[in-house]
Parts: sequence; C-alpha cells; structure tokens
Amino acid sequence: MTYPSASVSFSESSKGSVVHELTSWSAGAADPRAFPYPAVLGEFHRVGKHFVGKELLELLDAARRRLPAATGMGDAEATRLLRDFLDVALDKWDGRYDYRSYLALPLLRLPGAADDPGPAGGAATARRAGDRLFVRLVADALAFERAALGQDTDLLPRQRPAPALVAKRCRLGVRAAAPALVRLGRCPAAGDAGPTDAAAALHAVAVDLDPAAELPLRLSMLPVHVTHDEYLFIRVLQAYECLFAGVAGELGAAVATLAGDRPGPAADRLAYARDLVDGASPLFSLLATMQPDSFRTFRQYTEGASAIQSRSYKRVESLCRAPSRGRLDSVAYRSVPEVRIRIRAGEPTVDEAYRSAVRDGRLDGPDRRLVARRMEEFAAALLRWRRTHHRLATRMLGARSGTGYTEGTPYLAAVRDLPVFTAVTRQSDPLDPVGGQHA
Repeated sequence: MTYPSASVSFSESSKGSVVHELTSWSAGAADPRAFPYPAVLGEFHRVGKHFVGKELLELLDAARRRLPAATGMGDAEATRLLRDFLDVALDKWDGRYDYRSYLALPLLRLPGAADDPGPAGGAATARRAGDRLFVRLVADALAFERAALGQDTDLLPRQRPAPALVAKRCRLGVRAAAPALVRLGRCPAAGDAGPTDAAAALHAVAVDLDPAAELPLRLSMLPVHVTHDEYLFIRVLQAYECLFAGVAGELGAAVATLAGDRPGPAADRLAYARDLVDGASPLFSLLATMQPDSFRTFRQYTEGASAIQSRSYKRVESLCRAPSRGRLDSVAYRSVPEVRIRIRAGEPTVDEAYRSAVRDGRLDGPDRRLVARRMEEFAAALLRWRRTHHRLATRMLGARSGTGYTEGTPYLAAVRDLPVFTAVTRQSDPLDPVGGQHA
C-alpha cells in the first residue's frame, strides 16, 4: 500500500484540486474506472472524515446519483466498488454512520459474510480467502507503522508512537498473522529477524497474496480524525470482522453437518473455528498498545459506531445457540436487524443440531464425545475472547460509556460469561492474551 509521501505536504493537495478533478469527472463520461480516488482519498486523509467540507461532500453525493446512468461504463465490479466507496465516504453526510460504515466493511468483501458470500469453491476456497484478507489487513497496519517511523508519510500525523512502541506493534502483528500465513503455505519471518524487518517481510508476502485487491484495501481506510493510532484501531477491528465472518462460516457448516446422516465431521469445523479465535489472540495485545490519549482524541468523533453493531460477531453468537428473548430484544440485537430476522425465522444452531443428532441416534459413541469436546473447546476460546475484550475495554474506556449510544464496559461485563452452548457446559479457565505470556 502506498502512503502520502512526507516530502509532499498535504497542503499541496488542496481542496480546490480535488473539487476540480471531481467536477471534470462528472462533466465527462463519469466512468467508474476513471474516478479520481487518489484526490478524494487524499482530502479525506488530510482532515479526517468527520471534517470533510460540505462542497466536496455535495459533489460526492452528486457523483453517487450519477452512478445508475453509468452502469454501462466498464464492468459491474468497478461500478460496485465506486458505489460502496461513496456510501462509506458519505455515511456521516447521509446520517447513517455506524460500525459497518466506519470500518468500510462493504469494501472488504468479507469472505463468508452473510450478505456477501464471496468466491465460490467450497470450504477450502473460503478459508484461504479469509486468511489472505486477514494477513493483508495486519500487514498493512504494520506497514503504516514502519512508514511513519521512517518519516516516509504525512498520513495521520498527530501523536505518533515512539520507536520502541512501533517495534512492539510489529512483533505482535507478525505473531497474529503467523497462523494464517502457515495455513496459506507461507513461511513467517525468521525468528532472528528484528520486529520491523519481520513486519517488512510480512508486508511483502501480503502484497503478493492478492495484488488485485490493493485498491479496495486502500479505500477501506477512512479515519474520522488525523490521529496516528486510529489507523491501527481500524485495521485491527477489520481483522476481527474478517475473523468472525470466517468463524460464522465454520459454525454454519457445522450446523449443516450435524443435521445430516454423518454428523461426526462437524468436529473438524468446530476445531477450525476454535483455532481461528485462539490463533488471533495477539490482536488484542496489538490493540492494547494504543496510546490512551490518542484513543480519546479520535473516539469523540466516532459516536454512532459501536462494536455492538457487529454483524459477524452476532452471527457467531446466534449460530452457537439461540439467544434468549431478552437478549434478542436488547439493543445488541436490535442493532443488527438482519441477523435478528434470521433468528426469529428459526435459523438452526449448533446447540440445537447437536441435541437433535444425539436424540435421533445419528451421533453417538466416539463421534459424540469428539463433537462435544470440540464444542467445549470452542466455547472456552470464545469466552476467553469475550473476557479479554472486556478487560481491554475497561483499560481504554474506564467508566465512560461506549460509542453508538451504548453502556460500554458495563454491557461487556454483563455478557462476557453468557454460555456459548447449553448442550455442553464444561469450560476451561481463560488465559489473558493481553499482557503476561502473550505481551
């Protein structure tokens, strides 16, 4: 990914220039393939999404209105990319800013997401797509850290971290990406490489994984402010959304397998889901390196966007077992109406499918014990994730409320120990991936 050079001041990329480019584009054929992405993105980065001027937003809104007439220009994917970008860029202008638009998730095409199933080709293809995106997100976060450390970019110049903190971020990020790299058949950096060198090697591999996806990745970075740490914040949250989309895919497949004549292989799906959650634990340690003052600076402009609105996580939770009526009617599920509709329609769950398979005699003996053990292991992994999420949020937020008009840490405390399954209940003691042996 290319970042604005430190040798060129952002002031040289004036608002007048981007207005001129947009006006020229609109006055012509308005070909989505020729949209002036660099100029528009540069202005958003110069001031932060929250502070983009009205004139530019009006022009972008007008460009979006032209898109239906431009669908014949070039291929459909170019039109879709531009529409998704404009929807994300104009979320605050439209009054529909939320967690999904803040993280630009429509641009990332999360593999296995309910509303964007991604490439066909079965489980192996979906898993590889998820691993590629995960590695690219983490590697890009570290590439930005290295660029800022070397004074090679003017992007997000406020409150830059010290070199020691950058080295720590590089070490943790490389560790978080390692399991996905191994699954992709790529070798992580040698153990004797320094943190920043290992991060550079990771980025080189990541770019090679999917060169065609470079533009959507670049467009998916639209911070609300110009504080350095918001880049890390966005990329880590995007990586977790990618992770949970993959976990939801595995759980959905486990449900289908448990409902079939040979339910035993559901154990493999549950084990893979467990490995995804546990393998990404260094992401929390990476997120914990955010500077509290930096977090407080940009957080005041993210009101309306909260992780409580995460579709991917709610899909995971609701595929494990049906939420209680009280939880289904809570703000947590009212924030994800499309997931709530599926639950109310009676979408099957792992819990339900396991009980049915046992009751019908299709799952017994060693297969039953293995599936039950894998359910317990996945439940333990998800509980570790919840509890660590709560600890990290407490560290960063304290007693302050969450964004998106939520309670913040009191909400996380109330839900962190909710049973993942009820058909099996044994849970193992959680480890703390933030600090200690995982720091």
